[in-house]
This record gives sequence, structure tokens and C-alpha cells, in this order.
Amino acid sequence: MIKDIVEKQRVFYLSGATRSYGFRMEALTKLKQTMLRNETLLIEALKADLNKSESESFLCEIGMVLDELKYHQKHLKTWMKERRIRPSMAQLPGKCFISPEPYGVTLIMAPWNYPVNLCFVPLIGAISAGNTAVLKPSAYAGATSSAIAKVIGEAFPPEYITVVEGGRQENAALLEEQFDYIFFTGSPEVGRIVMAAAAKHLTPVTLELGGKSPVIVDETANIRLAAKRIAFGKVINAGQTCIEPDYLLIHEQVKDSFVKEFAKALDDFFPDGNMDQMCTVITQKHYERLKGLMAEDKILLGGRYDDARRFIEPTLVEGITLDSPLMQEEIFGPLLPILTFKELEECINVIRSLPRPLAFYLFSENPKTQRLFLEKISFGGGCINDTILHFPNPRLPFGGIGNSGMGSYHGKYTFDTFTHYRSVFKQSTRMDIALRYMPYTKEKLKLIRKVLG
Repeated sequence: MIKDIVEKQRVFYLSGATRSYGFRMEALTKLKQTMLRNETLLIEALKADLNKSESESFLCEIGMVLDELKYHQKHLKTWMKERRIRPSMAQLPGKCFISPEPYGVTLIMAPWNYPVNLCFVPLIGAISAGNTAVLKPSAYAGATSSAIAKVIGEAFPPEYITVVEGGRQENAALLEEQFDYIFFTGSPEVGRIVMAAAAKHLTPVTLELGGKSPVIVDETANIRLAAKRIAFGKVINAGQTCIEPDYLLIHEQVKDSFVKEFAKALDDFFPDGNMDQMCTVITQKHYERLKGLMAEDKILLGGRYDDARRFIEPTLVEGITLDSPLMQEEIFGPLLPILTFKELEECINVIRSLPRPLAFYLFSENPKTQRLFLEKISFGGGCINDTILHFPNPRLPFGGIGNSGMGSYHGKYTFDTFTHYRSVFKQSTRMDIALRYMPYTKEKLKLIRKVLG
């Protein structure tokens, strides 16, 4: 079945149907219209899978997809144009240009934590760039996977864009096929499997992974805002976000005031302590893992949970070291371990002892400190005096480095990811310069040196 899907998409792609500007724009419009018709279905699915509220579903999922669509529709004609490049002296009197072309048949493997956003945003780039696409939503978010399949089935024929549902068996079967590009979002562990499978066919990949993303709060920071914005980063999607603040490094002088302000922020977010709007943990396995991590260390704030609905409240944990279980893996939940520091060099040493993170957050009013960390720390992207908000801008590339991923997307970067840029030289036939042809004499060498030296 999967082999047939890929073969049919390849035939459709090779027909040239996806290449025109008109076809691509029509496909983007169809995707938008079909999403809007099925908005309630998508919101209900997100509620079923993750207890996402309608507001959070639109803010973090549907709204971001619509924004990406609008950006592509506005700029697509410009992005598709061939671009003239100045020829070198050796190429005169010819002309040079860069010609964008689609990769072909693409595979987009999406995760469960933002199942609409992280499926449709890469798809928009695949469409804009003129590719066909096979989408593989996560089986963990089963309701949303079915909703995505319905949306795509209404909008497109399967030989152009289709959805393959299922779990590990379907993932493995897809990775056996030869695609022209693979876009994967998920964990570093599965990313290695995807990359190994892609290597068999020399298929290029984008890997959007994760890791332990640090947040630093120094003694100059606005503690009230820092606590509020860090709490937001932990509360949204119950911390099940690849760019969530994973652990906190805070100056020892401001730790106590931070904890008080963090508690106040939670009181503001959840009046009367009602956390019904907060997301739940996706599966029992992840829920038990988080409970186990929480039990290992000292709870400073929070710590309550509800087994009946796999809910864990935002929790601050202290008394940990780099050897603690909380520091051995990406948390991916509403737990925030706290380590204190006296000197900034301590933070640098901690962060450098771990694989390069997908995100980095710094709260400081000191410009020298801000510059210090930009120069000393390698990371995918991040914020100064905020969390998460580097992600939604289609004008900024989003992606990891090292263990946290490779490649980037959003806006034109999504178009670029799914586009091969061909370098083309068009020579004149009106004249033919003999300098490059044998025999090479001393006189020719002198002229070559003048041209190239």
C-alpha cells in the first residue's frame, strides 16, 4: 500500500502538474479553506488528545498555520522567480542564474505535541515549493491524526498529498521507501533512526529535534516578568514543547523572590486554582515517567497530580545536581528543576556540559551579559527576556544544531527547505573565447593569470 502511494505520487510529480504558480497557489487556498471548514473538528481532536482549550488550540496550532499560509501566499511569486547572478570574468560573455526546483516526493513525519502545527507548517512549504507529500501524523495523538486525514482527504487527491496513519509499523514501512526529501520532527533518538534510513537512499533530511533548553535568570532581571514568562513557557501544552524552558539556572540572590513571583503568576493564570484549561500528559507512559522524575527530588512548589486524567500541575524542584534524573533527559512536562549560581561562568559550564540545546533563554538587563551568552553558547534559537516567542515569526528561521537538529523552516525558510536551488550558466554562442582551450602557451597562461589572479 505505502509503496503504491509513493509510486503514484512520483508519477504525478513527474507529470509536472505541481510546478506552476497557479497550481501551488490553488493548493494553498484549498488547504486554508478546508482547515477553516474543519476548524471545530481540529479543536475537538486537540481537546480529546491533549485537553487543549479552544484558545490554546488556535493560538499555538491553527492560528500559526493560517499565519504561515498567508505569508506564503503573499510571497510565493517572488520566491519562485529565477535570480540573476553576476558572472565571473572567466564566464563572460555568458549569463548566470539560480533556478529553484522542487525536490519531488516528500515525507513529513509529525509529532504528537503540536500535531496540527507541526504537520501543516512543513506541508505548506512542500506545497509552495512544488512537491508532493506523504504526511505521517503521530499515533499518540490519535484523534488529531484522524482529523488531519479528513482535512487532507477533502482538500487533495492522494497522488498529490495524502496521510498515512498508524504507529511504528507504518513509520518503518515509510522509511523503507525512497523519498526525495524527509522532514522529521521528534526526539533525537528517533531522529537518528530517520537519518540512518535516509542515508540508505542518500535522501536529504531536516531534523527538528529537542533537548534540554536552559533558562538563565541573573540578579539584574525583572523577576516578576521573568517568572511570569517562564511560567508561560512551562504551562503552555503542559510543558510538552520542544522549546520549553527545561531547567532554570538562577542567581542565588533572586531565587526566593523568583519562586514567590512564579507562584503569583500561576495564581493569575489559574484563578481559584482551577487548572482545567491546562493540557494533560499525552500518554500513561509519559505520565508515569514524569511522576517518577518528580518523586526523585525536592518539590519547592506544586507537585500535585491527578491519575484519573493524567494531569500534573506546574512544579518547581530544587536540590538537584547535574547527576539527578531530571538533568539526564529532556523533561517534556510541567516540571522545572532549579539550580543556583554565583558567577555566570558556572552557567556556561553547565550548558556546555550538555548537548547543544534547541532553545536558550536569558533574563538579564545587562547588555554585556546578553552579548556574553550569544558569544559563548551555541543553540538553535531563543529569546532574551522571554520564552517561546522566537517560534511564531515566519520571518525567523527555526531549527536546531547538533543533537537538537539540522535544517530550519518557517516562512521563506520552509520554502527553501523543500527547494533545490540549481546553479545555471548560459553561454553566448555569438562568440567563443579561445583562452580556455588547449594548447596552453605561455602567452595564454599570462592572460589566464590576469583574468583569474
